[in-house]
Amino acid sequence: MPDIKRRTLLAGMVAMPAAACSELAETGPAGDLFDAAEDWHRSAHRTLASRQALAPEYAADERSPDIRGNGTLKVETAEYRAHEANGFADWRLSVGGLVDNPLSLSMADLRALPQRTQITRHDCVEGWSAIAEWSGPQLSALLDTAKVREGANFIVFRCADVLYGRDYYESVDMVDAYHPQTIIAHELNGAPLPEKNGAPLRMRIERQLGYKHAKYLTAIEAVASFDEIYGGKGGFWEDIGDYQWYAGI
Repeated sequence: MPDIKRRTLLAGMVAMPAAACSELAETGPAGDLFDAAEDWHRSAHRTLASRQALAPEYAADERSPDIRGNGTLKVETAEYRAHEANGFADWRLSVGGLVDNPLSLSMADLRALPQRTQITRHDCVEGWSAIAEWSGPQLSALLDTAKVREGANFIVFRCADVLYGRDYYESVDMVDAYHPQTIIAHELNGAPLPEKNGAPLRMRIERQLGYKHAKYLTAIEAVASFDEIYGGKGGFWEDIGDYQWYAGI
């Protein structure tokens, strides 16, 4: 698996107001402190949890009665609405970037892969949680098939929803990308994903806060850095300064 070369940000500061975080991060001494703290947090989290430790899983009777949507609840683009009307039969998921074997997979292709089903707790940065059952292929299986190159350090998730005129996206490092509970979910509680929860595909990054679990997934891209991607911070909310990139729990 490629080495992780990019620093991660301090998830413990998620509770701080976003504007305050942004203003502090822009100052010299505070910026230096953030740099040191984010390296410490990632190292501590990886050491304490271990690189492949599993997030807690629950029994079926512990599932929440409803899994609320958050962020985008409805994708208002003509292309998405056409796919929705067709039952997502023509939806494609591409896997590209720094890979030797680019992929373009249909929903049928994804359903034909070995599936993982897990009942886990979704923790939102806004303070609510819910337990649900998610099913889909492991991201690691797709990355192995695509043959990720040695120079790749991150996996970027491209999405169909648009906020403030910009395509939504997120990313993780290679530790979370290859984690056994990181799956491309197409079912929620045994049924196809509802639109509010990311139909037809969303990521489940079970050891990170909910905003890392990208919805309406269209593409997966292996990259060496975020320098040429929008604001260079590795995610939509990260680019605008609302949340930190590393959101480990």
